[in-house]
Amino acid sequence: MIQSSMAPLAMAVTPHHLASESAISVLRDRGNAIEAMVAAAATIAVVYPHMNGLGGDGFWLILPPNDDPIAIDACGAAGSLAHLDFYHSENAIPYRGPKAALTVAGTVSGWQEALALSDNKLGGVNLPLARLLRDAIRYATDGIPVTASQAIATAAKHHELAHQPGFSATFLPEGELPRKGSCFIQPALAQTLRLLSQQGLESFYRGMLGKHMAREMSALGMPLTLEDLQQQRARCCIPLHVEHSEGDLWNMTPPTQGIVSLAILGITDHLAMMQANELETVHRIVEATKKAFILRDRYITDPRYMDCEAQSLLTQDYLITMARQISDTKAASWESSGQGIGDTVWMGVMDNNGLAVSFIQSIYHEFGSGVVIPGTGITWQNRGTAFSLNPNHLLTLSPGKKPFHTLNPAVARLKDGRTLIYGSMGGDGQPQTQAAIFIRYVMQGMPLQQAVSAPRWLLGRTWGQSFDSLKLECRFSPDTVMKLRELGHQVEMLPDFSEIVGHAGAIVRHNNGMLEGAYDPRSNGSASGF
Repeated sequence: MIQSSMAPLAMAVTPHHLASESAISVLRDRGNAIEAMVAAAATIAVVYPHMNGLGGDGFWLILPPNDDPIAIDACGAAGSLAHLDFYHSENAIPYRGPKAALTVAGTVSGWQEALALSDNKLGGVNLPLARLLRDAIRYATDGIPVTASQAIATAAKHHELAHQPGFSATFLPEGELPRKGSCFIQPALAQTLRLLSQQGLESFYRGMLGKHMAREMSALGMPLTLEDLQQQRARCCIPLHVEHSEGDLWNMTPPTQGIVSLAILGITDHLAMMQANELETVHRIVEATKKAFILRDRYITDPRYMDCEAQSLLTQDYLITMARQISDTKAASWESSGQGIGDTVWMGVMDNNGLAVSFIQSIYHEFGSGVVIPGTGITWQNRGTAFSLNPNHLLTLSPGKKPFHTLNPAVARLKDGRTLIYGSMGGDGQPQTQAAIFIRYVMQGMPLQQAVSAPRWLLGRTWGQSFDSLKLECRFSPDTVMKLRELGHQVEMLPDFSEIVGHAGAIVRHNNGMLEGAYDPRSNGSASGF
């Protein structure tokens, strides 16, 4: 079940093996890593529909072999009708239903921007869009086996979702909860993907599909208009950067929490992690996480609404100051902002020309808003629930404003010549998992697959919890668990391999050109190469 793939010159890692195979198939057809990632993103939207889809957002970190990385922000903004008065009868933005579906879906615009970048700057054979979407169309048309993850999520959230527009007709075949291994078909989504393959990705926002969705959104009472769709554009930007003792690290700009992932690694770089035992590793990363979350909650929102540049918060002086505030003998008191976990997919691809892509897309909660746009098979995200209805809050809702995002893909170029792409699903857990993988693999010399599979943790709360805790998988040693409690951590135990700590993955290009990949045994994924 746990594999590491070593020796190939091109590789894909995803949390569902069919998405990995879609990417590898494109690479075999001489497509580049970007084209392979679009194919994987389309496939996983079909085969992992509870975690991501065309109705969500996406973020890219693209690392050319001999150049600086390029980030793509494919985050949709709040609709023009999504103002505070729209929620005058609500105490908070609902998590489900049409009022939760308040932001434009950006991920398809990210596919479009990445392919344009590929065509103009990064090579490839310019495979037709129909080729890139071919597998996704087939799986939506002919069906795929329901994963245990989808079956569990559907059963757990059925009471919230069954009455949302289009949900039952799409996800409850014959009115019954899907069983693991049963055949799941999505004919409306197949038709949407065919339309995109014929008319282009532009159609999602400014074509026939966009016009159809806008009419349906209006009928459903969603605060989105055709003009909102037409204004959506993904944008290229310069990612955030930290100069680490082991190399250069990059992550995504606001409105994501990429700053958290970099801050944790920047802080722990000053905490002697190479010599740390299991207890010290967990404690120090957790304490650095608390510092980084305080930074996030104080500053990070749509960058147009920030009063400082995010990169200015990652200076070495600031990171050293925060590191010095961490005690090895006592856990700091802390209360989260309640972002919890989120269902997401991280995927990575490296091609034989050295191009690397770290990518993430999501609809936020399981099945997003629960609203499936009639006639499309597209489940719309509920990322807009990250907004606040408090007019004085950093994350105050405003039409055209981008929501705060937990999504953040990671890239590292190490001083010893290795290139590492890595990431995870999991809301607040994403930066914690990234830190665990990087520190275990890069700083402590743990084999890559072991670093991904090893027991992990989540500091924070899951949906429905009213308190924060440090959640540990049961595979940690009893001595580590006991000593973490003695340090003052409020410890809660999880199953041996828990989805709560995310589905992670990583690919490394070694300095001899060989690739090594690791996927998460908590997922249905694979590391595939040739």
